[in-house]
Amino acid sequence: MPTTNHPPAKLKIAILGAAGRMGQALIRCASRSPNLHLTGAVEAEQCPLLGKDVGIIAGIADIGVLLTADSRKAFQKVDTLVDFSFPSATARHAMLAAELKKPMVIGTTGLNGAETETIRKAAAHIPVVWAPNMSLGMNLLFAMVKKTAGALGDYNIEIIETHHRHKKDSPSGTALRLAETAAAARGFKLDDVAAHGRQGLVGERPASQIGIHAVRAGDVVGDHTILFATEGERLELTHRASSRDCFAMGALRAAEWVTARKPGLYSMLDVLDIKE
Repeated sequence: MPTTNHPPAKLKIAILGAAGRMGQALIRCASRSPNLHLTGAVEAEQCPLLGKDVGIIAGIADIGVLLTADSRKAFQKVDTLVDFSFPSATARHAMLAAELKKPMVIGTTGLNGAETETIRKAAAHIPVVWAPNMSLGMNLLFAMVKKTAGALGDYNIEIIETHHRHKKDSPSGTALRLAETAAAARGFKLDDVAAHGRQGLVGERPASQIGIHAVRAGDVVGDHTILFATEGERLELTHRASSRDCFAMGALRAAEWVTARKPGLYSMLDVLDIKE
């Protein structure tokens, strides 16, 4: 008796914060994926684009998915959620995702302590990939920074990040993760050694200090440089993002990965199977 081979079902995803810059990049990249099917797109109730097709919003063809503020209805139709919205919205989304048992990928930065704790509580019930930067290259840089900060233990560390003028949080979540990684590699807590910019007569630089400097200008997608310097030499590790597609593709890869995981909080290093 002949058998019919059916192609595997595509993973149904919803994008939260779909009308934003990253949301639009996610829509474009998801539309090109052979493994993903975008079936939900959520925005805030005050968004003027509600009811419009998100394919048109993202600059591609009509894809039959309308932008909505009804997150519960959108969540019920999908397998996995990808959130690049705002901190308070992400916390609400996480609580609803935990209630509905929907795996989640979070790229939102700038969350406060209470919002962060909400994510952690949600991860006790669902698998969550949470990373300040979804770029595959940047996550390899995190691993390199950990190794370098430990190997060059007496070198000064300075971090310079540049983003577009519209970015709301400063310093970037990525810069903070780089700084946290470097501090931990040397046995410090970041709060004890961080210096956010310098002005006036601040005295000689403490050896253990980690400088973090934020630049906001133009339409820069995201540049991060971590500098290790000592007498006679310096080493600079730099990641430059020229398109948001690199973040979107990483987030979508995480969406495919997280669906099969047990409840817990995961990073992009887990997705890439990089051992810390």
